[in-house]
Amino acid sequence: MSRPAFSLPPWLAHALRAQRGPVPWSAVVRGGLAAGPLLLVAVVADQASAGVVAAIAAMLAGINDRPGSRRAAVRRLGVPAVAGAAGMAVGTYAGEYVGAVGLTLVLTLVGLVAGSVSAVGPVASGAGTQLLVASAIGAGMPLPGTGWQRALAFVAGAGWLLALRLVLPTPGALAGDYRFDGERHAVAAVYDAVAALLDAAGTPDATTRRVALTAALDHAQDALAGPRLRRYASSAAERRLHAQYAAALPLAEAATALAWTGEAESGRGAEGARRLAAAVRGNTHPGPLPAPVRTAPALRALDDALLQAAVAFDRAPGGDLHARRRSPGDLLRTALGAGGREYGLRVALCFGAAVALAQALHHAHWYWLPATAVFLVKPDLGPLVSRVLCRAAGTVLGALLFAGLAAVLPRPEGLIVLVAVSGALIPVATRHFAAQTAVVTVLVLALVMVGGEPQASVSRIGETLLACAIVLVVGHLPMPGQRGGGVRARLGAAEGAAHAYLAHVLRESGDRAARWALRREAYRALAEARSAISLAAAELPPLARHSEGAAEVAAVLERLVDTTTACAVHLDDTGRLTLRYADRLAALLEELAALRERSASGVPVPAARGS
Repeated sequence: MSRPAFSLPPWLAHALRAQRGPVPWSAVVRGGLAAGPLLLVAVVADQASAGVVAAIAAMLAGINDRPGSRRAAVRRLGVPAVAGAAGMAVGTYAGEYVGAVGLTLVLTLVGLVAGSVSAVGPVASGAGTQLLVASAIGAGMPLPGTGWQRALAFVAGAGWLLALRLVLPTPGALAGDYRFDGERHAVAAVYDAVAALLDAAGTPDATTRRVALTAALDHAQDALAGPRLRRYASSAAERRLHAQYAAALPLAEAATALAWTGEAESGRGAEGARRLAAAVRGNTHPGPLPAPVRTAPALRALDDALLQAAVAFDRAPGGDLHARRRSPGDLLRTALGAGGREYGLRVALCFGAAVALAQALHHAHWYWLPATAVFLVKPDLGPLVSRVLCRAAGTVLGALLFAGLAAVLPRPEGLIVLVAVSGALIPVATRHFAAQTAVVTVLVLALVMVGGEPQASVSRIGETLLACAIVLVVGHLPMPGQRGGGVRARLGAAEGAAHAYLAHVLRESGDRAARWALRREAYRALAEARSAISLAAAELPPLARHSEGAAEVAAVLERLVDTTTACAVHLDDTGRLTLRYADRLAALLEELAALRERSASGVPVPAARGS
């Protein structure tokens, strides 16, 4: 009789898990050219304090410098930088003109706003983080200069890294048009994902491949939807790339419908999708495409989509990105919803408590404790206990490493080199929160020592452990309303998007562009809900139980959206739904209503059986 395999609890397994992939050498180069050179120029110009602020801004921007296109980087790096500059000004002026109690109240309010706004999305979350970190530094780091001067230094530091991101070539840009460093790869990955889903049609891997296709579409949509001088694509090359993305949408729809029906594809459609992927990467024409056998609605839709793609690749008329369009009112409702309120309260309590305790412990240089609490309270970085363990381990390692290096390095030359090396390591260290913490700890301690702060590795370890305790306590405190607001908000958004998509399909509207936009929104919202659910499930049991049953609801919603896609393809082909489709839709809607009723009555929902 074999013994059951030992498995770590989710909260511990997450702390030990690290991302993998090739070294992002272009990001490493940018990191090495960001904080260190900025600090060197400032020291040479006898403006070390401004250099410290600019280098901190470049470091924070480096943490957000993830793979993607240049146009996506403008929003991902620029919006948080502006928020950080505002936080620097608010923290500096509040620290100068408000007493300890008033400063605590002001920064607690800033924490409430930043936490609520973070519920809007990843860019807003990054902006909230930099707003809080910069406000803590502005109030707790005694450097010369007024609030507006520090804010300008912060913008200059982040702007320098953004300029490097926009100007320096990347491997993707060198392989083709310089303007497109990540867009071509993102669009080609969509066609590869379509091919993989077609290969998996009729097999147990179909669901996993459909999830991968959703991720590829989300990534391509974000890569192409960044800011540009004109609202629409303004060059022939960009219009061609938009057309290639738009041509992938009916292919993705047909592949999803084929996977839903469980019919195996002969391989000709998958080969056609791979040829299209190669054409996108090489900026060439795909040539003749093999046509699948037109024996079923999904296969006929696949054949039509391949034909339309071939035409689009040749003529390149441009195409709509079908991106989500959220009004300011939608964003405000998200921030003030259940998820935003719960997260805002927790951030405010953690940040306010850390500010008050730090001021009680130190008369100056008290920024470390609240800034650490900000990173610890961010769910983007993993489950709560995982964040705490990684932060504590990374800080201890980084502080001890810096103490040893500071004892032998010349000042300030050696410290400036250490800042540059640490900046170059950040893009690699972001694969694990503990490694990122260790590198950032070394970088910040070197920076502030150049700015005149004494060596304080031991005290920083103690303050980090204190911040861990604060966040652990506040993270488990009961809050007004029902717990798990973030998961429920994401799940509610996914359910609303799924029903909007279903209603449009059942109306048999001929507006395919609107249908594809609704389908993209439904799958994106489901992906966001799945991500929130997986993080919540990896918390300690007292927290994880508040999201029990959410995975089951998400699985039903995914089956509903998949079925809706299959219905749309069938309606296009025949003009009416067969009993099989109608019964399946009715069963899924009934199952979803039962899960909602059980959740409202407080009856535990069983764990998800899979999707």
